[in-house]
Amino acid sequence: MASILVVEDDKFLRELIVQKLLKEGYEVSEAVDGEAGVKKVKEENPNLVLLDLILPGIDGFEVLRQVKSDVSTAKTPVIILSNLGQQEDVEKGIKLGAVDYLIKAHFTPGEIIEKIRTIIENAAAK
Repeated sequence: MASILVVEDDKFLRELIVQKLLKEGYEVSEAVDGEAGVKKVKEENPNLVLLDLILPGIDGFEVLRQVKSDVSTAKTPVIILSNLGQQEDVEKGIKLGAVDYLIKAHFTPGEIIEKIRTIIENAAAK
C-alpha cells in the first residue's frame, strides 16, 4: 500500500486529510513543520508528499527545494496544498518540482484524495 506524508501545521485540516487517507487504505505519516517534513521524507521515503507552504520554521518552498535537491528523495512526488493562490506562488512551486499545486479553498478533501490517487497510480505505472 502506498505511503503518504502530510506536512501541514493546521491541526484540523491535517487530521481531516489523514483520516480520509487512512480510510482509503493508505499508510500515512504526519509532520507539523518544515524541518520535520524534510527529515521524514528522507527517513520514510513516502510514495507522495502533501505539502503546505506556510509552515513554522522553514516554509514549504524550502522543504520542496531540499527534497528535490537530494538524490535519494528527488523522485518523490510532491503536491502543494496551500492557501497561497497567487500565480507567482503556483509557478514557483511547479518550477521547484511539485507535481501539482492545489489551493485549499478550491478543493474538497475528497477531491484532494482523488488527485493523490491519480498521481500515485501514474507514478506506479512508470
